[in-house]
Amino acid sequence: MLDTSLWPVSDDSIRNVFLQMLHDGSWGRYHGPHCDQFRREFAEYLLADNVQLCSSGTSAIELCLRAVGVEPGTEVIMAAYDYKANFMNVLALGATPVLIDTQFNSPGIDCSQIEQALSERTRAVICSHLHGTFADIDKAVDLARFHGFAVVEDACQCPGAEINGRRAGTIGDVGAFSFGGSKLLTAGRGGAVVSKNSAIMQRIRLYTQRGNDAYPLSEMQAAVLVPQLHMLDERNRRRMERVGQLASLLASDNAIDVIAALDSATNSVPAFYKVAMTPRHLNDRTEATRSLLDRIEQQALQGPKDSTAEFGPLQLTLSPGFPALHLIHSRKRYRQAAELTNSERWHNQLLTLHHPILLESSVSVESIAKAIQSAVDCVLKRNS
Repeated sequence: MLDTSLWPVSDDSIRNVFLQMLHDGSWGRYHGPHCDQFRREFAEYLLADNVQLCSSGTSAIELCLRAVGVEPGTEVIMAAYDYKANFMNVLALGATPVLIDTQFNSPGIDCSQIEQALSERTRAVICSHLHGTFADIDKAVDLARFHGFAVVEDACQCPGAEINGRRAGTIGDVGAFSFGGSKLLTAGRGGAVVSKNSAIMQRIRLYTQRGNDAYPLSEMQAAVLVPQLHMLDERNRRRMERVGQLASLLASDNAIDVIAALDSATNSVPAFYKVAMTPRHLNDRTEATRSLLDRIEQQALQGPKDSTAEFGPLQLTLSPGFPALHLIHSRKRYRQAAELTNSERWHNQLLTLHHPILLESSVSVESIAKAIQSAVDCVLKRNS
């Protein structure tokens, strides 16, 4: 049985990799077989010709932006609800983030607002697939071809996800992946960039090589990623089953909505790093949502939190989503090109369930649903 009390999970295949590296000394090499193997297998998995390994998902996004011509004086369009590091990467390159809204029913960027955000300085749009949902990447690509900008696809949360039969991260001009400590594929730190455009990949390789690799993924990190890649599809399938079960259980209570791309009629398969959900009658991020989180924590915690890991023993790791970028940054740092009503709603209402518990049994998922339902009912009664 898989022990999901901590992430990453204890696994014999990963333990054997460590022992083999200690035996042959490959863990300390600058260049060796493990990075080559993972690069090759990850490219085959994505059906991509070109993969560049790097040190983090954040550095992967930076490399993507550099490769498509983002530089001082240019602009990058992105959703106001997104990971803060994407915003900071744009600023670090001397460019200006241009914020537009998300979709109404999903935290993905609203591509219908892209054209009104365009200017002669636009170089790229960032499309992030977040919390088990998908951005409308095909519409973004169509607009990019017509108007002449690039699409940077952020698939850091969803390795293995499929959009209309294609791997997420391979549809835009260039895509980014993360192998951070809490991610579905984890090496503690790490990332990758993928593109079918050989010119983009050549620019990335030229930028990363400064006498040595400036954004390295180590041999040890690559070695532990290989067995995880072999298990990814099965684990993603199991997570998706559990999310479907959770969504069904919570729907019966009529108090909280699970927001996920679970439509079986489509040819798309989500991957769940975090599961997005919104209480139907709570609107205050700071007070009511905090009360809900505290209440769930009281009911669902089993054992003390391990301070050495992001995920403690058998705990229900539910937390607020990302803060909306326009609410945490000075107006001097970005240009706002649309009303940001949906982004602000996600800021106020969205909760995310972290993925390790999704590898537990169906009985555990039933316990999660009961804890969430009970907590929502309690907070609603207190606030009524």
